[in-house]
Amino acid sequence: MSRIFKIAKLNLNLTPHSLRHTHTSLLSEAGVSIERIMERLGHSNDEITKQIYLHITDAVRKRDSEMFGNLMKNVLKIDK
Repeated sequence: MSRIFKIAKLNLNLTPHSLRHTHTSLLSEAGVSIERIMERLGHSNDEITKQIYLHITDAVRKRDSEMFGNLMKNVLKIDK
């Protein structure tokens, strides 16, 4: 792995586990369901996945806020 990290000019202190965390965060950011993420990670309990791997990123916060705003616009039929 360190040879690949050197070629890719990545931090040599990265571990396979840190890459797993990054991959999981990116899946979440992309909107992949918790069930699919659990399946991909081999977890049978969603609490493990939520507690250890799914950290809310700024992009996810923004997406969630926009989704809620869109829902409220549709419910209240507010036009800009």
